[in-house]
Amino acid sequence: MADLPKAFQDYYPDDYSHCYGCGKLNANGLHIKSHWDGDESVCIFDPLPHHTGGFPDYLYGGLIASLIDCHSAATASAARCRQAGIELGTQPLPRHVTAALKVDYLKPTPVGQLTLRSRIREITAKKVVVETSLSAGGTVRARGETVMVLIPERAVR
Repeated sequence: MADLPKAFQDYYPDDYSHCYGCGKLNANGLHIKSHWDGDESVCIFDPLPHHTGGFPDYLYGGLIASLIDCHSAATASAARCRQAGIELGTQPLPRHVTAALKVDYLKPTPVGQLTLRSRIREITAKKVVVETSLSAGGTVRARGETVMVLIPERAVR
């Protein structure tokens, strides 16, 4: 995935860039980056040793949920633009927040490069339903479904 275009999160305005998962202004955040790969969005994330949970060398569930949540929110925003025929960067990115998050933890997730892949299941005027898989070592370790709701622009400011 060399020479990727700007990530979805790179289009967030600075006044909404403090998110722990994706905020470019959060010095201690995860700084995830999501891109289109055909009809799916993809995020590659390299966890650090301090992201482990109760077992050394394995991630804790809260981090997995955070990655699915933030990647899905960015995917929802980019999908809304794509559906409307709006090129990213030509106007403010519509922002979404989580209305529901369901995560199924399928297998322990080792510390190492992770791949998140998302597909849009449903998009309406107010919500986007996103299905996401999280893989490590070529094996799906978790699946998530999020319902992301559109934030009115005036509420973000």
